This record gives sequence, C-alpha cells and structure tokens, in this order.
Amino acid sequence: MAGGDEHRLRLEPEKQSLLNRHTEKHFTAGEIVRDIIIGVSDGLTVPFALAAGLSGANATSSIVLTAGIAEVAAGAISMGLGGYLAAKGEADHYNRELKREQEEIITVPETAAEVAEILAEYGIEEHEYGPVVNALRKNPQAWLDFMMKFELGLEKPDPRRALYSAMTIAIAYVLGGVVPLIPYMFIPNAAEAVLFSVVVTLIALLIFGFVKGCFTGNKPIRSALETALIGAIASAAAYGLAKAFHS
Repeated sequence: MAGGDEHRLRLEPEKQSLLNRHTEKHFTAGEIVRDIIIGVSDGLTVPFALAAGLSGANATSSIVLTAGIAEVAAGAISMGLGGYLAAKGEADHYNRELKREQEEIITVPETAAEVAEILAEYGIEEHEYGPVVNALRKNPQAWLDFMMKFELGLEKPDPRRALYSAMTIAIAYVLGGVVPLIPYMFIPNAAEAVLFSVVVTLIALLIFGFVKGCFTGNKPIRSALETALIGAIASAAAYGLAKAFHS
C-alpha cells in the first residue's frame, strides 16, 4: 500500500509538468468575429454597389457621397438591429427550453433515462454510466445543465450578447461602408472617382477576405479572391443596370 502511494506521489509532479507544458490554444471570440465579418462584408459591398450605380447614372460626386453616407447610416442601424433581434431570439429560445427542461426534471423524473441514452451514444457501457446518472439525479442543477448541453445542444448565452452584437455589426458596417466613398470626398468628377473607388474597395475586400480566411480556418488566398469577386460582381451589376436604364 505504501509502495502504491509512493508511486502515485512520484507521478503527480510528472503529470503537473506535462499540464504546464501543454497549453491548449482555442479561439473563443467566434461570435464577435462573426459579427465583424457580417458588418464589414456588407459594409464594403452595399455602399460600393450603390456608389458604382450612381456613378453609372452620371451623378455628381456630391450626390454619390450624400446618398452613400445616408445608406451607410441606414444600413448600420438596420444591420445592428438585425443582430440585436437575432441574439435576443437565441436568448429567448434558450430560456424557453430551460424552463421546459426544468419542468420535465421536476414532473417526470424518468427523464433520467435520457441521460443514459445520451451517454450510450458515446459508447459508454451501462455499468460505466450508471454512477453518472445516479449522481445527476442527486444534483438537479447539474442534471439540467447536462440536458441543455448534450440533449438540446444549447449553451447559455451572455445576457449582454444582443447589445454587443448590435454595436459590433453597426460599427463594422460603418467602417466598411466608408471605404468605397473615400474617393468621392476628394474627386469631384464621379466618373473618375468610381475608378479609384473600385481600386480602393477591391484592395480592401482582398485584405478583408484574407484576414477572414485566417480566422475562419479557410484558405486565406481563396477567401480573399472569393470576397473580392462578390464585391466586383455586385458593383458591376449596379453600374451596368444604372447605365442601361439611364441611357
């Protein structure tokens, strides 16, 4: 017995040393990055297409700039509100399911069998998950957390998530939307300004697509090209339609 304790004590420093050397690096800001991607991608594309379309209709730079700023403001509010409502909807859904699961645990204790079914899906044998099921029955809060995560696949949302999402998307939209309008601030002739706007915005789309690919795990070069291509198609379509209808 003493020999076993001595062996265990000798292993503890080794385990601790391994844990100290092993530092897991997980990316935990997924929701924020998703909001930034939504805001910047739309912010770069929509005002870019609008500016190109107005330029195709022979509007002056001042008109393009005025319309562009109005669109950026309205778009930021709309996108931010959409992000807020989406996050609020997720929180409401979580709370509804939480209440329903609480009622099931109280009124239908037999639902503990669902815990066994979930654990069995992971290849855990009955004699192994039996103690786990019994332990969860004695701890209703842990039982509730387990069912929310493993039966419903729901994580408790941050109560401030809706506000943060709205602000992040709106700010990202404004930052992206200003880029295509910069040339119109300095070049009075819209026909010339649109050329610089195309160059500046495509460069911004390439950079944004590359960074997005790095964060999302996609191939950065491919992500950059796809993002720029989408923006180019949108602006070309708007410019072409404006030219066609104006003529």
